[in-house]
Amino acid sequence: MAVLSGYRIMWMLVMFDLPVVGAKERREAGEFRNHLQKLGFERSQFSVYLRCCAGKEKMDSLVGKIKGRLPKGGKVDILCFTDRQYENIISFRSRVKSFRKNPGQLTLF
Repeated sequence: MAVLSGYRIMWMLVMFDLPVVGAKERREAGEFRNHLQKLGFERSQFSVYLRCCAGKEKMDSLVGKIKGRLPKGGKVDILCFTDRQYENIISFRSRVKSFRKNPGQLTLF
């Protein structure tokens, strides 16, 4: 059994800027968002989605699934970082500093 480590557990952040001028573009952008949610990503901001992965292998698999459903236009960036790096994210909500709380092991799997 693999030991869970803050350096093995990975986080994926998908950010995108997709064209939504026409009806077809809006539909494609919506389908892309839905696809991310079906893959287990949670919305962090409007065009920013986040997901925890058990390791690099799972992360690589998800990158392939996202790549297969990319809309024709726009820009999609995927950032990958360790659980230890995730803990150091500093967030502000309504000018109040908040810290990320990592999910428990049972939440992850």
